[in-house]
Amino acid sequence: MGIDIHWIRDNDSLGQFCTEWQKLPFVALDTEFMRVDTFYPIAGLLQVGDGQRAYLIDPLTIDNWQPLAALLENSAVVKVVHACSEDLEVLLRLTGSLPAPLFDTQLAAAYLNLGFSMGYSRLVQEVLGIELPKGETRSDWLQRPLSETQISYAAEDAVHLAEVYTQLRPKLSDDKYNWVLEDGAELVANLRREVDPYEVYRDAKLAWKLSRAQLAVLRELCAWREREARARDLPRNRIVREHSLWPLAKSQPDSLGALAKIEDMHPRTVRQDGEFLLDLIKRAASVSPDQWPPAVPEPLPMEASTLLKRLRAVGQAEAERLGIAPELMLRKKTLESLLKSGFPNGPYQLPDSLRGWRRELMGQALLDSLATAGEQP
Repeated sequence: MGIDIHWIRDNDSLGQFCTEWQKLPFVALDTEFMRVDTFYPIAGLLQVGDGQRAYLIDPLTIDNWQPLAALLENSAVVKVVHACSEDLEVLLRLTGSLPAPLFDTQLAAAYLNLGFSMGYSRLVQEVLGIELPKGETRSDWLQRPLSETQISYAAEDAVHLAEVYTQLRPKLSDDKYNWVLEDGAELVANLRREVDPYEVYRDAKLAWKLSRAQLAVLRELCAWREREARARDLPRNRIVREHSLWPLAKSQPDSLGALAKIEDMHPRTVRQDGEFLLDLIKRAASVSPDQWPPAVPEPLPMEASTLLKRLRAVGQAEAERLGIAPELMLRKKTLESLLKSGFPNGPYQLPDSLRGWRRELMGQALLDSLATAGEQP
């Protein structure tokens, strides 16, 4: 039986259907977009599934997104997605809003121990026994008209996502269902947090190897790169390549010739922004020591790996007890932050990134594990 597909190509139709969807317990959401040479994703198609039909929304012919924004923000309607980080960016860019509550079927599968980070096709195969056609994910979603294959692919996504939700939801205990929504809210909160361009340098590769004076240069380079990527709507590496940042801050070239010799420096960057970069480096290098950023902590030494394994074991034991995919329990970055708070001799502090049910169920066990580590023969 063919899928019942309904196209939405104008503002009035979108408004009418959003009013209808407001009455539903859930809607399935998916997006198709292009992101090849841009900082921001460009929406090519939005799909909504209500459990019965597939609705295909054409973002190239609609300019009033307020009705969809209202639906996304309606706390009475669960928004069902799959591995949604880029979908969230598309929705935020189009509507200015983000979905809440958010149910990510990839997370739900991990909470049911079906698998961690499962791709959509595999999950549909696992839950519904349906094999999805491949091959349209990387096609041109901005072309018009869309091909029949693209339309079929997009519609199937919306219909099956709704079906996967109706299968998974009853299998989740109340606790696990709430944890899926909690993790969904965390994904949304992370996207809402405005990245301060002046904090980006902390995550630059090898930043810990630089002096505080050199970090002052790296901070300015990273901040400028972040702002320019957004302003020009270009990928960050089109502004300055990632691998050039550290040698720029380290060697601080003072001529276009020296700049061109920096590792992985693209000739286009030297042509377009070379003079500006030289001036930026010169100004950043001349700030007074009281304006230098604090040193970036070194990575944990090899001997910390034993403690890291102990901490992982806490998560694995709890995962086994709860029947959850172990990878879902404790992120490596969270455990490293915990260790960095007091390595090697303590006392240790739980990091802010350990939140919600994870902190409640495992926080004390993690601290206890570290407290007894020194007592081992």
